[in-house]
Amino acid sequence: MYFRALRRTAGEVSLSEPIETDRDGSSLALMDVISCEEDLAEQLDARDDRLRIYRSVFSVLDERERQIIAMRYGILGIPAPLTQREIASICGISRSYVSRIEKKALLKLRAGLTKTKG
Repeated sequence: MYFRALRRTAGEVSLSEPIETDRDGSSLALMDVISCEEDLAEQLDARDDRLRIYRSVFSVLDERERQIIAMRYGILGIPAPLTQREIASICGISRSYVSRIEKKALLKLRAGLTKTKG
């Protein structure tokens, strides 16, 4: 019975199991060798969040709101975020109107993201 149990777990390796010890007596674990500096789970979560935001931008906002948000936050192919004044100049509207459109669009996005997350 004991040998069967040993054979079943013989191929298993613990990531924290020491694989080498240096001259100072410090051990090197498998986890130290194969781990990377960036946390994969965080990267995947961030990517998922970005995808949800992009989907919401296209499904919740109308064309003008999408254009204002894209310019304001530097997304959807816009290389860098613009100020409300710059956006107003480009669109031929007042800065306060840009502000109102941005505020309305952000509320719609927040509602859309809350709905898709829950």
